[in-house]
Amino acid sequence: MVHPQSQQSSFSFAVHHRIEETTPGAGGPGPRHGRTGTITTPHGEIRTPAFIPVGTKASVKAVLPGAMAELGAQALLANAYHLYLQPGADILDEAGGLGAFMNWPGPTFTDSGGFQVMSLGSGFKKVITMDVPVDAEAAGADDRVAVGKERLAHIDDDGVWFKSHLNGDRHRFTPEISMQVQHRLGADIMFAFDELTTLMNSRGYQEESLERTRLWAERCIVEHQRLTAERSHRPYQALFGVIQGAQYEDLRRKASADLGAMDFDGYGIGGALEKENLGTILGWCSDELPEDRPRHLLGISEPDDLFTGIENGADTFDCVSPTRVARNSAFYTPDGRWNLSNARFKRDFTPLVEGCDCYTCTHYTRAYIHHLFKAKEMVSATLISIHNERFVVRMVDDARAALEEGTFYDLKAEVLGRYYA
Repeated sequence: MVHPQSQQSSFSFAVHHRIEETTPGAGGPGPRHGRTGTITTPHGEIRTPAFIPVGTKASVKAVLPGAMAELGAQALLANAYHLYLQPGADILDEAGGLGAFMNWPGPTFTDSGGFQVMSLGSGFKKVITMDVPVDAEAAGADDRVAVGKERLAHIDDDGVWFKSHLNGDRHRFTPEISMQVQHRLGADIMFAFDELTTLMNSRGYQEESLERTRLWAERCIVEHQRLTAERSHRPYQALFGVIQGAQYEDLRRKASADLGAMDFDGYGIGGALEKENLGTILGWCSDELPEDRPRHLLGISEPDDLFTGIENGADTFDCVSPTRVARNSAFYTPDGRWNLSNARFKRDFTPLVEGCDCYTCTHYTRAYIHHLFKAKEMVSATLISIHNERFVVRMVDDARAALEEGTFYDLKAEVLGRYYA
């Protein structure tokens, strides 16, 4: 990325250890791209691999920023679409940026808003693994809308018109507007505006969309450089390109090669991903992307997906799942995910997980939090969310340590064998 030397020095990425160096051959046939490293930002370092908890609206739901720091979160990710609509990017800019606004001193990420514009626009809340029959060539698949929903987003080559899910107001996002919004939000790392496709889009549309995203990426870089020079009084914000291409190897490799040759600080890997092919798809991207740039896998937090992601070259991950399931009383254990609202926990005076070092497990019992949930006390979501975020953060931290020690595959077999037993 072309920017002043004084700002350039505030963002960097260094690779420390690689799986091939520490556990040769343990991964089976084919190359493995897993590595540890350090991302340096104006607000601190991120040791990778790392899980980045999501604070969608500049708040991790039900959890204070101080508690997120105590449980080991190294950075937080907020949502550009939601913050643009409410309270407005200008408010965050006036406050000094996302971190200052939410009282989080560490590194921050914002996405481009593309995921929400497209997924909410078609009525699908989650399109990474949609539980619908896939017929890529089905007539009308490119205009598919979720049952009972209205299409709220309309895409053209210049950008997207969309309606706010809050009040129906009409808005316009282009690559330039996304950059302007994210610069005002002020996160350390932001993402280029891209078009999100789904597994239901036809091959022809995937090709058309990939070219649109490539052209948008070029426009994002130009606008980002302009804004960086204009806003030199602010800390440098790194820009990551986003790799699309759905389930197609040639499209994923093309997108990775095309964007990999551009002046991005790092890369996000997103779009429609078939869970069973996650590692293969990520491997295609890692083959083509520059080794000296960080790779962020968007929207991933299940244990098997995390280990697959780390093994195949992802450096950071984000997902709303730990707090989302917590609000429905689900909590993570080494033996799988359990539901605390079940009657069997009513007289269970043990912690959520024996030996867990989180605030919740060292101070409260399953019986008490079960009571809070049944009584509809809001703090139930807080306590379970703290535990769930700590569980996922620690799992990735343990994987990082194991990779450095050469025991990654032993840890993977142990953790996944027990969790999915």
